[in-house]
Amino acid sequence: MPDVTGIDKTFDYVVPDAWAAANKARVQVGSIVRFDLGGRRLRGWVVANDVEPAAGVKLRALTKVTGYGPPADVVDLTEWAARRWVGHRSRLLVAASPAKAITRLPPVRPHKRLGEQAADVERAFSVDRAVVRLAPRGESLPYGLAAARRGNALILVPNAQRATWLSRKLANEGAAVAQLPGGYARALAGATVVGGRSAAWAPVADLAAVVVFDEHDEVYQDERTPTWNARDVAIERARRAGVPCVLVSPSPSLEALEWGELFAPERSVERAGWPRVEVIDRRNDDKARTGLFSDAVVRAVRDDGPVVLVLNRKGRARLLACSGCGEMAWCDECSRALIQQDDDHLHCTSCGKTRPVVCEHCGGSVFKRIRMGVGRAREELEALAGRPVVEVTGADDDDADWGDADVFVGTEAVLHRVKKAKTVVFLDFDQELAGLRYRASEQAFGLLVRAARLLGNRADGGRLLVQTRKPEHEVLTAAVRSDPATLVDAERTRRQTLTLPPYAAMATISGAGGPEFVATLPADPTVSLLGPLDDRWLVKAPDHETLSDYLLAGERPTARLRVEVDPLRV
Repeated sequence: MPDVTGIDKTFDYVVPDAWAAANKARVQVGSIVRFDLGGRRLRGWVVANDVEPAAGVKLRALTKVTGYGPPADVVDLTEWAARRWVGHRSRLLVAASPAKAITRLPPVRPHKRLGEQAADVERAFSVDRAVVRLAPRGESLPYGLAAARRGNALILVPNAQRATWLSRKLANEGAAVAQLPGGYARALAGATVVGGRSAAWAPVADLAAVVVFDEHDEVYQDERTPTWNARDVAIERARRAGVPCVLVSPSPSLEALEWGELFAPERSVERAGWPRVEVIDRRNDDKARTGLFSDAVVRAVRDDGPVVLVLNRKGRARLLACSGCGEMAWCDECSRALIQQDDDHLHCTSCGKTRPVVCEHCGGSVFKRIRMGVGRAREELEALAGRPVVEVTGADDDDADWGDADVFVGTEAVLHRVKKAKTVVFLDFDQELAGLRYRASEQAFGLLVRAARLLGNRADGGRLLVQTRKPEHEVLTAAVRSDPATLVDAERTRRQTLTLPPYAAMATISGAGGPEFVATLPADPTVSLLGPLDDRWLVKAPDHETLSDYLLAGERPTARLRVEVDPLRV
């Protein structure tokens, strides 16, 4: 298969007789080779061996063996994934290949004897499908060790810093570890593999167990097409190998909970693992006097730090609050925020419902648009705090030096850049709760989990302050109670009622070739095709198998086409 965008087919070649025996032996399924095609010398992968060419066809010879590529089981997995996410297989093979050519393997380093694990950890590996719910700062190392005790394991983590930490911890305990992407050759030779999203495709000889930490994190999904998800790839690898798969998260997704058996800690243990969460109800505040900052927030920024304030404002805010009572304008059908399109109506961009410009709480007819960006917030906070405030965004380096500053304000990136805090404040959490996405509640709770990790356990004394005009929302109730199950119960009912994932499979279609592609899709009474809206179509099917069959039946146009399976922002 050529490593060329747009060519999604295979070509037959022959191994030259003149090659030495060593070179011939290296041509196996997964090997990266060079060959001539259409007047160009290209790179590609061997995806099958000992094939029979068409009668009368004289095969060209390969020109070079570049080195090792993904093993045969991973090559086979890319064929499954190309169908599952309706995309080009070559792009998945790129993700599964080493960044640099590998022509020799290091010696195998066997695992040393690892110590015994606690019984509750071992129970998670006693079933094929386990979902472990831990507190935000819960101990993850025991699950990595339990996987490595079984042999060569595949362990996914959401970021490079955590991969480095876990790799060192496992190595110190005696495990043979290969951290990807740099440890690809060691992984091929045989080791427990630790890495981020791309490590889902890593070579793991004699796979013995799979663990995915923070399975809820969206970083596991590649937003380029095909939009594969590392968690789902890891699950399929475990299924094919017949080994246990353990998903670990403080906030397991509904997809995970529908897939496996839940293992949760005792309530007292889980509560102790969360910081104190305080919800600040802004509906009754004097908005003309306090603006974005309540009295509780002003006291927090004047207190000892570090203090982290989150204002996840991107572009223009469209949240509306009643000028009389402060109640948010919410849709009573789908619990999403309403926007004001004209003088007479409030509109829900999620379900399309409209209603008069009247507050359902107090009957008021005047609404206030809530706006403030991070830059303006920093200026006002400096005046309130009487000391420097650092603005942090995604453009800042992970290792930026902020000197003695101990007050930070920024988008959600601040939760990743700052390593520890005494107080974390969400200045406008309603923006997260009212997100025009079906996963908005899960995503909002994920931000609270991230903040809780900066603060530590309840005994550490940290405080998580959340400003809102929707204090009874299930996301906030779950955080105050330190009980993610509160959110899960409400979210499951909502998704089932609206037939949303994981109780359906979805995809979006966009791009210049979208209209031509949609016109060729077959009629199927089990599949809903909605749109276009903003030049995008939404496809809903009862399951992924039906969705793949439906989308693969369409004829690919020559114009640009984007098919996004499992879209994150719908």
